Order: sequence, then C-alpha cells, then structure tokens
Amino acid sequence: MYKRRDVLKLAAGTVAMATSAMGAPGAIGLAQAQTPPQNGDLPRKPDNSAFDPASVVEFARALSKRPYRAPGAALADPFASLNYDLYVGIRSKPESLIWASENVGFVLEPLHRGFIFSAPMQISVVENGVERKLVYSPDQFEFGRLSVPANVGDIGYSGFRVLLPRSSDFTDVAIFQGASFFRARARGQNFGNVARGLSIRTADPRGEEFPAFRAVWIEKPTIAGNALVIHAVLDSESVSGAYRFTLRPGDATIIDTECTLFARTNVDHVGIATMSGTHVFGPLDRRREDIRPAVHEVGGLQMLNGAGEWLWRPVSNRETLQVSAFVDTNPKGFGFLQRTRSFESYQDDNQNWELRPSLWIEPIGEWGAGEVTLVEIPSESEVNDNIVAYWRPKPGLAAGSETYFAYRQFWCWVPPTRPPMAAVSMSRAGRPPGAPANARRRRFLVDFLGDVFADPQRTPEVTPNLTASPGAISGVRTFLNRERKSLRVIFDMDAGSESLSELRLVLEAQGKPISETWLYRWTP
Repeated sequence: MYKRRDVLKLAAGTVAMATSAMGAPGAIGLAQAQTPPQNGDLPRKPDNSAFDPASVVEFARALSKRPYRAPGAALADPFASLNYDLYVGIRSKPESLIWASENVGFVLEPLHRGFIFSAPMQISVVENGVERKLVYSPDQFEFGRLSVPANVGDIGYSGFRVLLPRSSDFTDVAIFQGASFFRARARGQNFGNVARGLSIRTADPRGEEFPAFRAVWIEKPTIAGNALVIHAVLDSESVSGAYRFTLRPGDATIIDTECTLFARTNVDHVGIATMSGTHVFGPLDRRREDIRPAVHEVGGLQMLNGAGEWLWRPVSNRETLQVSAFVDTNPKGFGFLQRTRSFESYQDDNQNWELRPSLWIEPIGEWGAGEVTLVEIPSESEVNDNIVAYWRPKPGLAAGSETYFAYRQFWCWVPPTRPPMAAVSMSRAGRPPGAPANARRRRFLVDFLGDVFADPQRTPEVTPNLTASPGAISGVRTFLNRERKSLRVIFDMDAGSESLSELRLVLEAQGKPISETWLYRWTP
C-alpha cells in the first residue's frame, strides 16, 4: 500500500515551515484542554438532506458577513500531545475506507486528528444528490502503541486522502490536510510540491494569516467519469471562500480549481494558486558539504507572461529571506518545475527527488494586473518547504467584495504547455580561477537545449543578450553543439560593492529571440 510515513513527513515539514518561518498558523496549533470539537459556524444539516453546490457559495457569503470564529482545535488525551511517531502509528482499518468495495474509481480515507493536524475538517459525502456527514469512531482506526478510551466521542477528522484502487490494494493520488494545504501527484511519482487554497501576507512583516478548509462535500464518482468533485468552504480572519475542485488522475493529475472569495476586511496581500516546495541546494547554490550533487524538488519557476514571453527563474536557498516580484497582466501560466529527471543528478536512494511532480498553473479567464511573487526562505532542512510562489492580484481584495478565480493545475512530469524555443537545461555558478574566496565575482554557466541549434539556416549566428543590474559582465563565451542541439553560455559577473545583481540572458538570432529568458538574482 502507500508509504504513509513518507507522506506525513512531508506534511509535517510543510506546516513546520509555516510555523517557524512565517508565523504561527492559528488553525493548526496543538491544545491540551478537553473540549468537544467546535467548527465555528459551519452548517448543521441532517443526514439525507439534498445537496446543492450553490449552497456552498451562499454559506461562504453568509459566513463572511459574520465575525470570524476560529475552529476549536482542543483534543483530549491521548491525542492532545502526539509526537510524529505516535501519530503515524494511527492507521485506518480497511473497512473504514469510503467506497472501497464499490467500483467507482476512487476511495476516500478520512484522516485522524493529532500531532500538527489538530484542527477539525467536517467531511460529508454526496451520493445520489443527498449529503451525509461522516461521523468519527475509534473503531475505524488501529492506534499502534496508543491506549484509547472507548468514550472518545465524535472528535471529527483532520482531512482526507484520495486513493485509487489497484489490483490488490490502493495508491494515494491526493491529500487534503492542514489549513488549506493539499498535494497531488501523477502516475509513477512521489509526493512533492504542496498547493494552498489561499495564502494571505506570505513573508509579510505583518505576519502571515493561514486560511483553512473547514468543511468539504465530496461527490460520489462514477467509474466512467474518472473525476472526483470536491466542494469546500474556506475561512480565516480576513476572507471566507467557496471552492470547487475537479480532480482527474492520470499520466498528469489535473485539478480544476474554482473559487469565490468573500472579503471581511481589506486584504492588500493575497496569494492565488499558491505553491511551495523544497530546495536545499543545487548547482547554482552549493554551499554545504554533502555526498549528493543536489537536494531539491523545485528546480525553478517557469512563467509565460501576458505578453507571451517565456521566463525561467532558477530558485535558490538564500542566506537571507528574498522576495521577487514579476509584474504582469493576465498571465498565461506559471509553476514550479523539476526539469532534472535523472537519478544521477541527485544520487538519493531515499528521497528520489527526480520523481517529484512539477506543478503548472494555467489561469482560466483574465486575471488582470498583478505579479507572480517568488519567496526564497533560508533553510537547512529537507522537510521544510522553503520556496513559495503565487499570483498576487494588484487590487487585493476590498472589504465586502466578491472575487472569482479559476485555474487548472497540472501535477505532472512535463507541463502540457512548453516554450516553442530553446529552453534552459542547466545553470551553474562558481568562483572564477584566481578570484579570492570573498570576492563578489562569480562565473556562471547556462546551457540551452533546442532543435533550433541543429539547423544552421535558422541559427547562422547566435548572440547572447546578457545584462546585470547592477554589476559588470565580462568574459562571455558561447559553445554551440549542433549534434547535441545545445548552446552553452559562460560569463563572469562582478557585483563590486553591491549586495545583489539581477541577471538576464536571452539568446537571439537575426535580431529575434530563439530561447526563453533566463533570470537569476545573485546574492552573496
């Protein structure tokens, strides 16, 4: 069956990063007091009530007009103070899985509360147009070394896992657990990048706010449809929202996301289609001793802006918090990619970074003016998600406003939309020969791959258009290999007394770009 410990380790790192680097998420803290689970003002409908998707939107709208009530996260012993090992020892019994004995293409596993996942999520299933709330019972779980009293009561769940049936067992394709975090993977992949329903004030000095999915309604699928529809209500101090996810697994797992956001207050820093992942080091930022050549599940941020320009920004594990903004209007796509797919590039038999998914976002409709924001957080941990990206709409959200966004997520090996030109295959940096260890002079190597390099008629003369701001460029050399369909650019950059330099490189032939644009921020 699926490797549950590995998934939980990733999830723990995600929430731990949020707590330590960006402020404590109020909906995820552990509590000691023994109180019944409370989930704020969530609807209390009797079983066998008719389900209407429009009612989710209406409820989120009504919720935004009332003062925010945080969900009670208190748990009684023995669940109040679980450590990681005790929590992963809690396992669902096979008979507790939803739709496991039915041929509908999907299986649901409600997840236990505890550890860093103490906040409750109300889970209901919709069958034949009728909704039914799932009621917790300790009989649904095996507790390992825990001694659990018989009178636990209905403490609810922390989230759920989406499983796909196989010939003799199940494999997990998606997990919704912890605030508004969720993750998915394509066939043959391990879990990696994490998405969020919404982010507010990420890496902002005022402190981050963590919206949470408070309730979900999951429609019973059909084997012919091969899609799972999930409705959700999100809530936080500033915003409530109604979400609809349509999940389609396959060689790429696609999640169509629609959300209507209702602002309680003015929100000037909101993140749409937020994603996060791990980058400890790679060829550009190798600053520690390690037997592995690279440790990351995010190699870079790919963007297709509203003007049709393809941008590639390698990410880096910085010495200090770094925030970059790529201003745009009506973006056509962006996402975290893992372009390096060979085991030899990582040499890690445990983590298998080469099997982590890329996550590509395609906006549906026009998103207007804003920016793709990239946050790079210093980290020494392989379980912390220290690289974050999202779309930040320029207007923000005005108090009392209703704002709609729709987009398609591709959890994939390679995004369906790719640059129709040469793309960066490798970026490296190091100290030029003879330069002192503390010099702000660096040597860079950027490799481009593309069919265009095999055709002398299309590329009679390739010119690198290269700038550094601030800083001085020198020693530019190019190496064209038509057999490998590659072109390598090597150059030195001297930042002088400056503390950063923004580098930009695009290849041109006959005055026109023939490659995507490589961007990088150098910092000491």
